[in-house]
Amino acid sequence: MEFNNDIKKPSKKEQIAAMESYNALTATLEKLHSENPEIEIEETAEKIKIPLKALKLLVKILKATSQGTPISVVPIATEMTTQAAAELLGCSRPHLVKLLEDGLIPFTLVGRHRRIKFEDVMNYKKEIKLKQEQFLIDMMKSDEELGLYDS
Repeated sequence: MEFNNDIKKPSKKEQIAAMESYNALTATLEKLHSENPEIEIEETAEKIKIPLKALKLLVKILKATSQGTPISVVPIATEMTTQAAAELLGCSRPHLVKLLEDGLIPFTLVGRHRRIKFEDVMNYKKEIKLKQEQFLIDMMKSDEELGLYDS
């Protein structure tokens, strides 16, 4: 599978088309009972069976596109370079390497190069976000207990 690394923000025209498609597909999905529904492409009268999971993913893509968010679809098992993983996490490559060496994110060695699964990077990112949210909640509770915060 090949991926387009040229990710661009959708145009206003694409955003409008995505919103219209999102609304129509969301309404249609609520009525579906089949695991492999057929969709028809009107221009060719071609009918295509698409797994329900793929249609639900399409709904998410259309929603993000309608909001002007650039989209990239990456298979979960995809392996990344340390540079790509660092960019995804918003940190430096040396910091990412330290996270790997400290055992916080699993990786494999391919020759001398470290490779990280996309899924593992996203799991680490989610874990960090949850810890940050909990830290903020704890800080607010502490401020309330000290009378620094009035609700």
